[in-house]
Amino acid sequence: MGSVDIDDDTSSSLVHVEEESLILLPGDGSRQQYTGDGSVDFKGNPVVSNNTGNWRACSFILDQFDDTDPKERIKKGSFFNWFYFSINIGALVSSTVIVWIQDNAGWGLGFGIPALFMGLATVSFFLGTPLYRFQKPRGSPITRMCQVMVASARKWNLVIPEDSSLLYETQVIRFSIEGYRKQEHSDELRWLDRAAIVSDADDYSNPWRLCTVTQVEELKTLLRMFPIWATGIVFSSVYAQLSTMFVEQGMMMNTNIGSFIIPPASLSAFDVISVIFWVPIYDKVIVPIARKFSGKERGFSELQRMGVGLFLSVLCMLTASVVETMRLLFAEELDLVDKAVPVPLSIFWQTPQYFLFGAAEVFTFIGQLEFFYDQSPDAMRSLCSALSLLTTSLGNYLSSFILTMVTYFTAQGGKPGWIPDNLNQGRLNYFFFLLALLSLLNMLMFIIFAKKYKAKKVS
Repeated sequence: MGSVDIDDDTSSSLVHVEEESLILLPGDGSRQQYTGDGSVDFKGNPVVSNNTGNWRACSFILDQFDDTDPKERIKKGSFFNWFYFSINIGALVSSTVIVWIQDNAGWGLGFGIPALFMGLATVSFFLGTPLYRFQKPRGSPITRMCQVMVASARKWNLVIPEDSSLLYETQVIRFSIEGYRKQEHSDELRWLDRAAIVSDADDYSNPWRLCTVTQVEELKTLLRMFPIWATGIVFSSVYAQLSTMFVEQGMMMNTNIGSFIIPPASLSAFDVISVIFWVPIYDKVIVPIARKFSGKERGFSELQRMGVGLFLSVLCMLTASVVETMRLLFAEELDLVDKAVPVPLSIFWQTPQYFLFGAAEVFTFIGQLEFFYDQSPDAMRSLCSALSLLTTSLGNYLSSFILTMVTYFTAQGGKPGWIPDNLNQGRLNYFFFLLALLSLLNMLMFIIFAKKYKAKKVS
């Protein structure tokens, strides 16, 4: 093929240009393989494949956050917010755009945009589109909801009939979703029933003026589900602590086992182990026992399952607060308060809080998905599944907001605050206890809404 001479201080070498690589034959007789794509280093010399890429290149791909900086903590939460929030945007837009974009352009755009957050948003946007891939209604769910609100607003002065049979409903509803069912009329949120009142000026082919009872009930169902959905935001804010404040807490504890050092972030494996442990226990032990008392096939209703998970999240944060209190007591006894060094308390004391939240995930997240799928209107199941993921994004935003407020109000007057750079001077236990209180209030609100919730009725 040809040859290129390369000057070497020790000896002259000959580089043979082959089909896919360059082989250097140095004077000491060793052989080194060069990259075959024509890449060079910053001096313009050929690059040795053994000395480039691999783990050294990760620093240019992965963004490393400094958890000791409050602004970096917030940015770390925002990283995940973009991901989950963009999935929902992709799911919503995909109901009205051509799905082939996801197949042909999605991943290319995701990796082609240099900015980290824009790339993440683009990839997660197109991850959201498959949510509608197999269940595409003939109209956007957002459009159907808007039609009900517009039609009811146009008829605000009409009197709602006491007999619900006088409201408009077609005999046959044709949709591309197999198994689509009509919803029966409910007496809640009756002001929306105006959208289904038949008037002389109505055009039966214009859904912006006249909607069916089923279409009205779809919006009612979503509004009834909204308070239940909102309680998942606080739960997700607790979930955000597994990758943020729990890790910071672990960094200030003893991570040594002999000569081996345990990375604090690796303790999140106990969360995964807990999920793996609780899933079969729930299916094989808890459900059969609960079935005997409740008479329900699943043992618990979806709302009961979510409630148990919310209670476990309270216990998780209380446990984290107790562990942090123990750690601070060690710091005081050993005179380490003014020293930013770990205290001799084993990091494995964090295991219970990870294990508790793993159990909470099994109850809440799975119960949440089942609830939104079963209770959502047939034409909006994909939308509701996407909205259930939105709680994770909003939970991260809530966590960042709480962290910002706590840092601002507790660090006044030169005080270190609850979460300073040196956690030995802080009160991270108060922060965990605050989240436990918020989780408790959230659970109580959930119980109130769950008792008032009325399941949808289909014909």
